[in-house]
Amino acid sequence: MSYFQDDDKNNDFLKNDDIQKSPLQERLEQEERETQEKRHKKKGGGGGKGGYLFTGLIGVIIGALLVWLMMPGLVNQMPGTTTSSTGKNETTINQVATEVTTDVTKAVDKASDAVVGITNIQEVSSGGFWSPQPAIDQPAGSGSGVIYKVQGDRAFIVTNNHVIEGAKQLEVTMPDGTKEEAQLVGYDVWTDLAVISISSKDVKTVATFGNSDVLKQGETVIAIGNPLGLEFYGSVTTGVVSGKDRSVPVDMNNDGSVDWQQEVLQTDAAINPGNSGGALVNLAGELVGINSMKISESSVEGLGFSIPINSAIPIIEELEKNGEMKRPTMGVSLVDLTDVPSYIQQQTLKLPNDLTTGVVIKDVVPNSPASKAGVKQYDIIVEMDGKKIETGIDLRKHLYNDKKIGDTLTMKVYRQGKLVDLSLTLTNGDSL
Repeated sequence: MSYFQDDDKNNDFLKNDDIQKSPLQERLEQEERETQEKRHKKKGGGGGKGGYLFTGLIGVIIGALLVWLMMPGLVNQMPGTTTSSTGKNETTINQVATEVTTDVTKAVDKASDAVVGITNIQEVSSGGFWSPQPAIDQPAGSGSGVIYKVQGDRAFIVTNNHVIEGAKQLEVTMPDGTKEEAQLVGYDVWTDLAVISISSKDVKTVATFGNSDVLKQGETVIAIGNPLGLEFYGSVTTGVVSGKDRSVPVDMNNDGSVDWQQEVLQTDAAINPGNSGGALVNLAGELVGINSMKISESSVEGLGFSIPINSAIPIIEELEKNGEMKRPTMGVSLVDLTDVPSYIQQQTLKLPNDLTTGVVIKDVVPNSPASKAGVKQYDIIVEMDGKKIETGIDLRKHLYNDKKIGDTLTMKVYRQGKLVDLSLTLTNGDSL
C-alpha cells in the first residue's frame, strides 16, 4: 500500500488495482515515476547509498596510488630531507668525486715527469782550527725544479734562487732516478727565481705553461715536488687556490728588515722544505705556479705560496737571455724615514712636523744617475712620477715594475725642510 496526498484536498485515496484511477491520479503517478528514475540515474545506477559507497571507494584507491607514486619527488623537494644511501643524490655526488679524482690523476700523469730533484753541492771545510782537513764537496740542500723547455741538446729547468744559492755544483735527479750534472744559466734574488740547464738526451716530458691570471679562488691545484729532499721524490699534494694577488714580506739580506714584497699565489696544498722550485699545476696539468715558500709556525697550517707563472715567464726569458735581470738603477742607498730616530729627523733632516713617511738617501754613488741629477745625501724621497712613496718597498716596486732602463724618473724630495723637484735618467746597475 502507498499513499499520496493531493495538494488541493486532504482526502486520502486507497491505491488498489480494483479501483479505477482517475486521469489526474494517473498523471501524478507518472510524474512520480519519472522523478524516481531521474534520482536513480544521478546516484550512478548503483542504487541509493550503495552507489555512493562504491564511487567513494574507487576515489580513495586512486588518490592513494597517486600519493604513493609522487612520494619520492615530494620527499626530495622538502627542506632538510635526504635520500637513502642508494638514492640519486648520492649517486651524483659519487660521480662528481670520481670525476675530480680522475682529473687529478690525469693532471699528475701529464706534469709529474717534468718535475725533477735538484741537489745543491757546496764546498765544506771539515775539522777545526787545530786539526784542519781538506775541504770537501757535499750536499748542502735540495729542492725541486720544472723542465719547461728543450732547445737543441739542452733542457731548461726553472727553480727558486734559494734552491741553487751558493752552489759550487748542481745535480739534477730525473724521474727515473738517474743523475745529471746541471749548469747555472741565471738567477734573480728579488723574484727568487733561477734557471739551470741539463742535457736533453733523457728528457721525455716538458711542462706546459698555463695562465695564472685566470685562476679562481677555490679552484683545485696540485703541488708536485720533493718534500724533505729526495726521500719522498715526486710527492703529490692537492688543495685549492686560497688567495690571489698576495704580498709576502721578504728579508733579502737577513738583517731583520723587510726589503721586498713578493707577489704570490696562496694555496693550502701542502708545501714543505724540498718542494721549493716545484710545480703548482691546475686540473689540465698546466704549470700555473712555482712553489716557493710556506709560513712555518706551530700555530699556522695550510699557508703555502707559489710564484704565479705569468709573473715568472718574463723573468725566465730574461735569465735565459742575459743570465740576470737587468733593472734600472738610481745609484743610491736608502733607509725608511720611520727607522730614523726623531731627534735626527728634527735636527739633521729638518723635516716638517706633519711628514712621517718617506725614504731617506743615505749615500749617493759617484757618477750615478742620482749624482748627475743633483740628488744629495739626506734628501727624503716622498714622490716618484706623481706616485706617493712611503717606504723603500714602494720605491723598489715602482722602479722595478714600472720603469725601464733609459726611462726618465721624476721625484719630489724634502731637502732641509724644503720641497725640491728632481729628474734623472735611469741606467743599468746592480744596486738601487
